[in-house]
This record gives sequence, C-alpha cells and structure tokens, in this order.
Amino acid sequence: MGEKEACLKKISIASLGMILFLSACIFRNRAATVAVNPTAAASATIESTAESVSLVKRGAGGTHKICQLTGDTDRELNQPTLNQTGSRYGVLGTDLGFSFPFDSRLYFLFGDTVGVHGGDSIAYSSDSDPEDCLQLQFVTGPDGRYLPTKVPGISLGGFEVAVGGFGVGNKIYVFFTTDHTEQKVMGRSVLARSDDGAKSFTLLYNVSNEKFINIDPVIVDTAAIPGLPESSGMGVLLWGTGDYRKSNPYLAYVPLSSLENRGAWRFYSGIDPTDGLPQWSDQESDAAALFDHPCLGELSAAWYSSLGKWLMLYNCALPRGITMRSADAPWGTWSGGEVIFQPWNDAGYCHFMHVADNSQNCDPVSDPGRENEWAGEYGPYMLPSMARGQDGTTTIYYMMSVWNPYEVMLMKTELILG
Repeated sequence: MGEKEACLKKISIASLGMILFLSACIFRNRAATVAVNPTAAASATIESTAESVSLVKRGAGGTHKICQLTGDTDRELNQPTLNQTGSRYGVLGTDLGFSFPFDSRLYFLFGDTVGVHGGDSIAYSSDSDPEDCLQLQFVTGPDGRYLPTKVPGISLGGFEVAVGGFGVGNKIYVFFTTDHTEQKVMGRSVLARSDDGAKSFTLLYNVSNEKFINIDPVIVDTAAIPGLPESSGMGVLLWGTGDYRKSNPYLAYVPLSSLENRGAWRFYSGIDPTDGLPQWSDQESDAAALFDHPCLGELSAAWYSSLGKWLMLYNCALPRGITMRSADAPWGTWSGGEVIFQPWNDAGYCHFMHVADNSQNCDPVSDPGRENEWAGEYGPYMLPSMARGQDGTTTIYYMMSVWNPYEVMLMKTELILG
C-alpha cells in the first residue's frame, strides 16, 4: 500500500480532520507541481502565428461560477451543495472531471479523489440544465460509496488519473496516466476499456510517454472534416500534451474501427507547403506542435456549431488563468489565446478560491489546515453538448478545479465571434 493510500484509509466521513490528512498525503506530494504565481498579471491575449485569424472572444457577459459540484458545503456561500458528495458517496474532495456522453448520460472522470476509499472516482448525470448546477450520481460499490477506479496492470496513485474518455456502443474507453515519479509528474498514458458501465476496466495498450500523456479524445465524422487521413467513416481526434504543464499541444487521429490497435494512430505533422494540406505520420516523434505555448498539461477541445469553430481551453502559469483559442480546423491555424477566466478579475480569489491567510485574510473557503496555501485554477473541461447560443453569443460551460478548496466548480463564459 502506497503512502497516499495508507493516509486515505484513515479518513472517515465524520472526521473534521479529513483535510489535515490530505495536507500530509496528497497535497504534500503535489504542492510543488501545482504551485501558482498568484500575483502574476494576466495578459488580455496571446498572439497567434497566423497573419489573420477570426477570433472567438469573451463576450460582455463574462465568466461566472455556477456552483460547487463536489463536497458537502459550498464554501463561498456556506450552504449545502446540490450533490452532497461526501455524505451520499464518500467523496470529500476531488479534481478534474473530463466528461463524455454514454448511455443517455454524461459521464465525469474525477481524479485523485479524497474519500472513504482513496483512488479516483467516476460520476454521471442525466441533468440537461447547467444553469442550476448538475445533479451527479457516482458509480458505486456494494457499500453504496463511490467505487475507486482500478485498471489491472498499472498504478493509479497520486497524479495517476483518468484524463479523457468516450463511449462506443456499450463500451467505455478511458485514457489513464500512470508511472508518476518525482522526476516526471505524469510518466505514461494507457488506454483501457470498460464493458460494464465503468465499474471495471481492461488494459488495452500503452499509448505514449512522449507527446500524448494528457489526452482529449473527440469522436468525429471524417466526411465533415476534409484533411483527415480518412474521408469517410467515424474516427477519433486526439489532442495531447507531453511533459506536465511544460508542453505544446499535439494532434493525432485513429479510425474508430481500429481504436484498439495502437499501430493505427496517425499524427499530425504539419502543413504540406506545396498543396496546403495537413500531413500525417505513423510516428509519434513526427507530431508537430499546433502552436507555441509550452505550458500545457490539462486541456480540452470541442466543436461549437453556433460559432462554427473549434475551441480549446487550457490553464497556464503565464499568463495566469484559463486560456481559450479557436480554429476552423482541428489542427489550426489556432488563434491567439485570450484569458477567459482570471482569478483576481473574475471573482475567483477571495470568493470561491482561497487566498493564503498570510498574504491577506479575505475568504473563509480554505480546506482546514491549508489556510496558508493558495488556490489555483486548472482542468477546464468543456461540456459542449450544453452550450447555448442566441443573438450572436454562445455560452459555454466547463468544469474547473481550484486546488484549495479541493473541489470542482461548474463554470460558464459568454463568447462572441470577433
């Protein structure tokens, strides 16, 4: 049993000292990696390499927290959360929350869950209205508590989490990171399959220890996207990043029918200068960066028909905040980035994100025992099926983790075409 698991076994729902164990376990191991620069200024935009790219921009409606999805008490409001994940499922705190549709529901992949069992957790929702929060139910074990995610053959300790997934028929496919070390935060990614609604998983193959460790998969109809390696049939686009929060983004493609064959992956390697078409290679080493901003770790990408654009969200240390880029094609050219959530400017810090007490005492939202530890925004995982567009604007919804408190928020941002 690892250090994290040994600590987490001591935790019980009734224990107010739960977060103190967290400080000694998960947060001790992760603090240096998730360190933030709370005083860093936010730039309005990050320039694109393109001469002219039509931008999607943040609209006048701005960015807002809708609700705290996890935990029992919304710390900012000092009110019970909708989902009461601690008392109902034993999920006291967690992060991430990549989502995908399956079996008429939306599934959520949560990482490094703090609760009665440790490990990671998976939830789902049939709720279609994000404006009043989202009602979650967790995949549970015989005890009625959340069922920790297990993949035989790999370690799933701290920083070893589910980072992306999708459903095909009656099967669920999930990408996991593993092989965490002090030298390499996320060492390797693998693909696993569940045939029983995410209760158990079978390891399929190693994916990458290079450029596709964090992975965002999106199922597409290839006929609708000229330039892919195939012109008909269904496929999976895979945006990836390598060294944790030190990477540019990359793109791969695999036919849906060949998904369980790692050799079928093709990697975007740049634009052919003679005909302007995207090039694809069977070698991951040939994968070309989609743009130059080597700070990515967690990311999400999605097509928004109301905007006629692909969007990408990611967190970065410089500029601070959640950055958005847009493109006409999955490989780009990607627009310059715009910070759509900045913790000081968008009622994050001193509201639902903790400011260290030894800096200024402006909020009561810290986890117990972490009063001098800053919050930090990360994991902006979009919910594209819930977007709402009207009168030239589109409202997007996404998950966002904030580190302290160690909970996941549901966010929204209004966007317009520039």
